[in-house]
Amino acid sequence: MTGPAVLSARPDEGTPVDEPVWSQWRRPRPSSAQQRYDVWLGFAVLAGAVSVTVLINSMGAFSLGEAPTLAEQFAWGAAMTLPLMLRRRFPLVVLLVVGVLFIAAQVRHTGDNVVSAIALLLAIYSAGAWARDRTRGRWTRIAVIAAMFLWHGVWLVGFLVRPAPPFEDAAGPLAPVFASVLYGIAFNAMFFLAAYFFGDMAWVSARRQAELEHRAEQLRRSQEQNTRGAIVAERVRIARDLHDVVAHHVSVMGVQAGAARRVLDRDQDLAREALRTVEDTARTAIDELRGLLGVLRADTVEDVPEVTGETSSPGLDQLPELAAMARSAGLEVDHGVYGEPRPVPQGVALSVYRIVQESLTNVVKHADARKADVRVRFLETSLEVEVADDGRGGAGTSDQGGGFGLVGMRERVAVHGGELESGPRRDGGYRVRARFPA
Repeated sequence: MTGPAVLSARPDEGTPVDEPVWSQWRRPRPSSAQQRYDVWLGFAVLAGAVSVTVLINSMGAFSLGEAPTLAEQFAWGAAMTLPLMLRRRFPLVVLLVVGVLFIAAQVRHTGDNVVSAIALLLAIYSAGAWARDRTRGRWTRIAVIAAMFLWHGVWLVGFLVRPAPPFEDAAGPLAPVFASVLYGIAFNAMFFLAAYFFGDMAWVSARRQAELEHRAEQLRRSQEQNTRGAIVAERVRIARDLHDVVAHHVSVMGVQAGAARRVLDRDQDLAREALRTVEDTARTAIDELRGLLGVLRADTVEDVPEVTGETSSPGLDQLPELAAMARSAGLEVDHGVYGEPRPVPQGVALSVYRIVQESLTNVVKHADARKADVRVRFLETSLEVEVADDGRGGAGTSDQGGGFGLVGMRERVAVHGGELESGPRRDGGYRVRARFPA
């Protein structure tokens, strides 16, 4: 479990920034699950101590000579192992307690020397992995290890002043007593240094995990900020496009209204037709404005497209030009119109053009496709445009290179109350399909 690190401050500002000082990072407190795990670990080591004590007493193979009563040995085993239940909450305290009890148990010549050594090594490891004050943790571990070697030196002195055992099977090149002393020192050094080293490694690993989580959070926030900025820019582009469309509608309304005024007395039928055109054009402009405002006021946005192209208002008639441009880039493009063509609002035609433009651009840049199909379908209740390719599924409309293709298309479709479908094709490639209500 990782948590926030200490925050730094900019030299020219008094407020903290979102960049931790990792050299001052402190490992957060253990979680409830980790504390429960330590409780079970303490019980497991205690069970091991009891089992080993029973076996040693049953064999009479006491490692330190004559041992106290079995009940006292059990008590020493519990005292050595139960503090491990708090090894992550109070690592330095547990290390000092276990270290003192380890030496005291050896002074009492308890029968078990294996599980008590395991408990000591776990305490050293835990102090290295969980001590929040790294300086105090380092020197506490060094002090305990030094005390252990000092105690081992005392034991070696006693071993050397006593008559040497017979070493009946000794056959190596070294003197048996010297080999025993060297073996004891090397064995203890290996285990103590391993516990020290792996404890530090566990702490470094936790800090690296905290850094990774912090970087991931920074990246997520940066992406959100970039997305919001790009969405604003894209919606400005959409508004600019639709501004041209609405301006055209208003111009048509002015022309038709003037024509109706001039012929009102002479030709009422012609005036009536002109006024009907004004009415229809006004409704179309209002609908497009309402759709545009609905998108601009939306609160939930996810992505945004990168739209390029001229500032005029192209439409369905310019789709063959887009296909020709894609062919000049080496892509085989089939363009087809299905159903009975009919007039569509200029805003819808512009959105269709932009969707096809974005789709073909992404196919050329990213999909590694050989062929693309552009299909426009005039259905009974809707206008449908579809762009499909045979490239790498999903790459044709991916948001690569700083683009935000798919969601930008959704923005444009949403202006007119339509639907957008996109996804890999069963036989390979990718498909984008937009449907606008008639």
